[in-house]
Amino acid sequence: MTRQTKQTAPQQDRLVTLLIRLSGYSSILLVTLIFIFLMKEGLPALADVGIGELFTDRWYPIEGYFGILPLISGSLIVTLGAMLVSVPLGVGTAIYLSEVAPSSTREVVKPLVEVLAGLPSVVLGFLGIIAAAPLLRRLLDLPTGLTAFAGALLLGLIAIPTIVSIAEDALNTVPAAYRQAALAVGATPWQTIWGVTLPAARSGVLTAVMLGMGRALGETMAVMMVTGNAPTLPHGLDALFMPVRTMTATIASEMGEVATGSAHYQVLFLIGIVLFLFSLVVNVLASSVSFRQRKRAERLLS
Repeated sequence: MTRQTKQTAPQQDRLVTLLIRLSGYSSILLVTLIFIFLMKEGLPALADVGIGELFTDRWYPIEGYFGILPLISGSLIVTLGAMLVSVPLGVGTAIYLSEVAPSSTREVVKPLVEVLAGLPSVVLGFLGIIAAAPLLRRLLDLPTGLTAFAGALLLGLIAIPTIVSIAEDALNTVPAAYRQAALAVGATPWQTIWGVTLPAARSGVLTAVMLGMGRALGETMAVMMVTGNAPTLPHGLDALFMPVRTMTATIASEMGEVATGSAHYQVLFLIGIVLFLFSLVVNVLASSVSFRQRKRAERLLS
């Protein structure tokens, strides 16, 4: 290696390091600017409308009612319902692809999961209106099929690819020696999966679940099309089979019709702040779980 090449290599390393650092800083800067903009537009609602009026159970902006509790509860019901659908299917599919399926089956199933991830949510919403909602109405004898349950099913399908992809990667990173050691002491393949492989990949699987929840929480078009868009405060388990309205659907359907600077405009941005904070909490929890598990693994290895 010549002297000129030795001098050029450190310069290239510094340039690449600088670009990576700038990319990381730019991501933080963009998120910060978005949050500042939301705060600037949404916080005046606390003064103009009042906290007491905001946290009520009636959303009817035309008459000056801006209670956001039905919207928050609707989002939580649909998201938690989606997790009940997507977590067992997503984690089970990831285990099947990583631990059980032969390579020929994996080459077929994995692209199908990726195709599901690439489907536009509006297409799934259209299928929900045409097929899922009428079917649910007949099977469950409901007044309407446009309910929180229909939204939870669609959001579960939307979240499954995220959970499968990340959970499978986490399972694939578990050293083969763990599996071999378990089999060597007499464990069956299923005992090895549930007792060794899955606990070893726990942080990655939990991260997959958290990110899938964030994906479901931020979805707009599918839930706007199939949940009925009724801003009512749910009561009891029957709320899962009643129309609801989510925060994302409210912002998407009403933001284009409000006057800039009005109370309605400010409250919609306040809803955006609440949604931003929910998503931030989910992502921070996912990162925290992954970080703690990685530190624990490093301590065990040392």
